[in-house]
Amino acid sequence: MYTDNLFIKKQISIWLGFMFLLISLMIVVGGLTRLTDSGLSITEWQLFSGFLPPLSNDDWINYFNLYKQIPEYKLQNFSMTMSEFKIIFWWEWIHRFLGRIIGLAFLIPLIYFSFKLSIIKLANLYFIFFLICFQGFIGWYMVSSGLVDRVDVSHYRLSVHLIIAFIILSLILWNYFKLKDIKISDNNIGLLFPSIFLILIFCQITIGAFVSGMDAGTIYNTWPLMGDQYFPDDNKIDNLFYLSAFDDPSLVQFMHRNLAYVILFFYAYMLYKIYKKKLNKLLPSVYLVGVLILLQIILGILTLIYGAQIKFASMHQVSSIFLVSSSIYFLFLNTTSNQQLSD
Repeated sequence: MYTDNLFIKKQISIWLGFMFLLISLMIVVGGLTRLTDSGLSITEWQLFSGFLPPLSNDDWINYFNLYKQIPEYKLQNFSMTMSEFKIIFWWEWIHRFLGRIIGLAFLIPLIYFSFKLSIIKLANLYFIFFLICFQGFIGWYMVSSGLVDRVDVSHYRLSVHLIIAFIILSLILWNYFKLKDIKISDNNIGLLFPSIFLILIFCQITIGAFVSGMDAGTIYNTWPLMGDQYFPDDNKIDNLFYLSAFDDPSLVQFMHRNLAYVILFFYAYMLYKIYKKKLNKLLPSVYLVGVLILLQIILGILTLIYGAQIKFASMHQVSSIFLVSSSIYFLFLNTTSNQQLSD
């Protein structure tokens, strides 16, 4: 374990709980940055100087002039005023500012606890810190894809950026659970089905990022059919079996819809196995997962019907944080034993 010192364990758990909240906030703000088309408003990566926002009118003019040089402004926002630019600028600045805060909020306590314990005992937390740093690089790699020859960022890079955020969130939560000494019964369904379920959720998040990145939620705004039929009428089923399907908005929306059904059916099968084996201790956690799946599906349907309006799309992303968290908890309860992080 980290330590037998209960006070240190409590400190680390409080810190990880705080980091979980910060990462969750970051995901929400990142989603709003995307939904407001704000991600390309800052066209340079300024690790240190970008910590402060524009402090003078000249600073604002400089940022706006840099924005005017990219395709998004020239082809899409050419009539934008300074006041309109400030709105999208603040969303992106807050997103980057939170990223810097997260880095510092993780690094400083990590160094402190390394002196209290040892780097080896905290190796998995150093790995999380590496992912946080790598996430900053991926964020800029994503933004850079929208600065030349296109008016938006690559949906592939957007999906990588989002999925790494959820991996970081999941690892922090997993380590938090280990510190809380949660009692685990050996009478469970094992790791296979909960792991597959979590993988399906992560695949759905990835496809959801494709939908967001290509604005695929603004087409086929009907449910359960896509227009007048189940399969989009602007495509052929054969096209699903080519890699180009991931660049086609209607096919990506079709995949996102149907993967949700797969997840729901897989959940129903897990629930059946739990009932069959009479694993009553797992029922509260699996019920929670089920409620959140239904909530996520309902919000997804509303997001489609209302043409990806920001209020529904944002709630859809927020609910995904709760769904992933509950799935991590369900997976944790099905581990074979309650081993601590560094036994």
